[in-house]
Amino acid sequence: MRFDELDLSDSILDALDEMGFHDCTPIQEQAIPKVLEGNDLIAVAQTGTGKTAAYLLPVIDLLYTLPEPENHINCIVMAPTRELAQQIDRQLEGLAYYLPLSSVAVYGGTDGKVFAQQEHAIRSGADIVIATPGRLLAHMQMGYVDLSKVAYFILDEADRMLDMGFYDDIMRIVNKLPNERQTLMFSATMPEAIRRLAGQVLRPERAEVRIAPSRPASGIRQSAVKCDEGEKERVLRWLLKERHSNRVIVFTASKSTAKDLARTLKRSGIKAADIHSDKEQSERDEVMIDFRANRLDVLVATDILARGIDIDDIAMVVNYDVPHEAEDYVHRIGRTARAGQEGEAVTFVGPRDRRRFALIEKFLGKPVPELEGIEVRNSGDSADGSRRRDDRRGGGRGDNRGRDNRGGNRSKGPRKPQGSRTADDARKSSPKPGDGPALKPAAAEGSVVSSPDGSTPSANPSDGSNRPSGNGQPRKKRRYNHHGKRGSKPSDGV
Repeated sequence: MRFDELDLSDSILDALDEMGFHDCTPIQEQAIPKVLEGNDLIAVAQTGTGKTAAYLLPVIDLLYTLPEPENHINCIVMAPTRELAQQIDRQLEGLAYYLPLSSVAVYGGTDGKVFAQQEHAIRSGADIVIATPGRLLAHMQMGYVDLSKVAYFILDEADRMLDMGFYDDIMRIVNKLPNERQTLMFSATMPEAIRRLAGQVLRPERAEVRIAPSRPASGIRQSAVKCDEGEKERVLRWLLKERHSNRVIVFTASKSTAKDLARTLKRSGIKAADIHSDKEQSERDEVMIDFRANRLDVLVATDILARGIDIDDIAMVVNYDVPHEAEDYVHRIGRTARAGQEGEAVTFVGPRDRRRFALIEKFLGKPVPELEGIEVRNSGDSADGSRRRDDRRGGGRGDNRGRDNRGGNRSKGPRKPQGSRTADDARKSSPKPGDGPALKPAAAEGSVVSSPDGSTPSANPSDGSNRPSGNGQPRKKRRYNHHGKRGSKPSDGV
């Protein structure tokens, strides 16, 4: 379906045409008419399917054709991370370019000046507020946030917000909203927790849209390396040397692994940096700026931030740890081969990850081929790749403990008490003259200790762009700037 077949205003269609977007994605085709009809909606679709435009287009159309009270907040869009909030804000700027709507992105990790700018926008009644839960609550606690006129409440990536522990924050915000509102919930997955949340914030007669999980883009060359934990670092070094030395994202399962790996790569002379929720927002921003500017070659990121990374021209994605869900795997490797380009995705599969990776292959409907060109020795595997017995357990064919050279059992003499030493033992262990102190064997160089624990437009409006967010200032009415002239046109990368 084309956008001009939907009941959208001419101003919105002009903006879409300006950006070169003509055809709807499946989520847009199904969701936009239901939202325009005034229904509450729960939609299940992966990131990258155009879901941001699926809710922004009908909501800004309704705000324009059915004007809400001026100088009041009319729409709240909740996002789990600052990065996603910025992406939504940039896309909104392009889609609403020809509409007299104002908006502001409200998120943490900023200084007092930006906080004051956010406060001014909220007090002035920005039409649309795009916010992370924690920062919106911080403003609400100051006493100047009026949510009594909110007509549209949108939860984007609701499952990720619950994963990050935002349930209580979301409910505190919901309790301040009017009962007469339209609520839209978008999620990549539909666990039981999401259904319970939908029952609390959506009306019973809500509409539901479910888009089947997409498969990886055809331009992604997928491969896997079956290796031990201790081999992963060596394989990664080989990949960075032989395949791609820059524009690489490495995903890890934990923050500690990301920190250790980035530190080790930097010691090896590789321009790498880690990004995860332990870093201050200013640090995360600096890392992303450096990576986009090619001052960094490798970005080591945790899975919880995978959805917040929107960068084109990524050459290779490495799954240092196998993701827990197949949808997360598709989303991770989807960072490469964007906008019809090609890319590579390599997954390291440890002994404990085999079963989980098999489920991912089942989801994909085909096996992921093993990476060629590198030899990896797996524990429990013989040199020819066949499975061997664990020598430590004894009883194996290669186990010679308790046997003499002829294969017979050695006679066992009386055992010495544990910890006892004979004079002969003392002579054998005493250092000879001139011997230095005993040294412990050094750890292998570059070893890592395992932890237990932008922009070429796509065929449709996507979840990100390269437009600046305005440093938190409320965007002026779209028709004119402060000089009384029409502002600059939106970039075609929105």
